[in-house]
Amino acid sequence: MQPAAARAYLKPSFSLKNRMVRGLWNVMYASVFRTSPRPAHGWRALLLRLFGAKLGRECRVYSRAVVWAPWNLECGEQCGIADGAIIYNQAPIRLGRRVTVSQGSHLCTGTHNYESEGFELIARPIALGDHAWICADCFVGPGVNIGEGAVVGARSVVMRDVPAWTVCAGHPCRVIKQRNWRPA
Repeated sequence: MQPAAARAYLKPSFSLKNRMVRGLWNVMYASVFRTSPRPAHGWRALLLRLFGAKLGRECRVYSRAVVWAPWNLECGEQCGIADGAIIYNQAPIRLGRRVTVSQGSHLCTGTHNYESEGFELIARPIALGDHAWICADCFVGPGVNIGEGAVVGARSVVMRDVPAWTVCAGHPCRVIKQRNWRPA
């Protein structure tokens, strides 16, 4: 018989119901969402809402964006999630109003307890404040909060919170300067 830690290592991290709904979502994603025409934002928003996403008005989720669990996605008004963005939301991801997640960026809420033989899943939510912009090919890790109006430069790796109204970049991501623009 295997030790308890080995059995825990082999157990699924999510319930059967969760896995079944994700399976259904994956079929819908591959057959209907991903194949939809580029300007069909309303259609894709409807599909995401049918699976529990909370989307504000005029959200634009492009057909080549990957959303792992729509029921863990909340977007304010006028958000954009570009082609190639990965929303790996094992825990909730909340995007404020007018947030942009650019192409190739990866918002990842999950990691594992590498100090445990069971290697248990650790999932922590991500939040992006209003007017934040995640530039191309960024990685945002579990539990990170991006402040209102913050800009994260291309190819940055963000593992700690980013202050509001700053411009930051790098690996690891660091504040470079203050952002001067503010909404009217």
